[in-house]
Amino acid sequence: MKRFWQTASVIAQTDGFGVALDGKPVRVPEGGPLLLPTQPLADAICAEWQAAGGAPGGEMSYADLPLTRIAGTAQERIVANPEPVVLEIARYGESDLLCYRATHPQTLARRQEEQWQPWLDWAADTLSARLEVAAGVIHVAQPTTSLATLAAEVAAVAPYRLAALGILVPSYGSLVLGLAVNAGALAADIAHEIATLDERFQAEAWGWDHEAEIRMKRVAEDVAVAGHFLALCGD
Repeated sequence: MKRFWQTASVIAQTDGFGVALDGKPVRVPEGGPLLLPTQPLADAICAEWQAAGGAPGGEMSYADLPLTRIAGTAQERIVANPEPVVLEIARYGESDLLCYRATHPQTLARRQEEQWQPWLDWAADTLSARLEVAAGVIHVAQPTTSLATLAAEVAAVAPYRLAALGILVPSYGSLVLGLAVNAGALAADIAHEIATLDERFQAEAWGWDHEAEIRMKRVAEDVAVAGHFLALCGD
């Protein structure tokens, strides 16, 4: 689509902030004005719109507006009824990546222990949610109380932060890593490195498969945007 506006600006509203294009509010697909919870998030989304297309008449797409898309998801899908998203995210605790360990080669098993176990310990110590570890990929049932605790942690996340968590947790395959990022205990990009330990280990031995490398880079970009969005939402 072609850019039709000259200037994007932040507008203050009674219950948050919005973004206007030549004075007209940006609206979500259902028609309401985009509503943002913090000034930093509004500033960043305003900057997205100001840059998109370069100038009036320039070509742009919604791929140029990743923060806007997350905010729109939060506003339309989560604010009024967060429960479906909470349940979807919380289910990752039942099969958290960090709980499934290689038995060989020993180098990989050791790296998993070194990089993954500290975050399971964090969940146990900080969240009181101890998870069981299994060898291989056979499903291991997790303590009911721990899953309930993790689900309660997800349910307590504010809607706009929940939208970012809904990107991070599936990207990692780990609820624990997602909650650590949300808590500020871990950076989003470092969590992605931890979550892709197996892939990077295989690449050391055999080199990168071209399609796998492209896929990992795409996920890393999504993680970076979601992590940035989370930071802009504040506490």
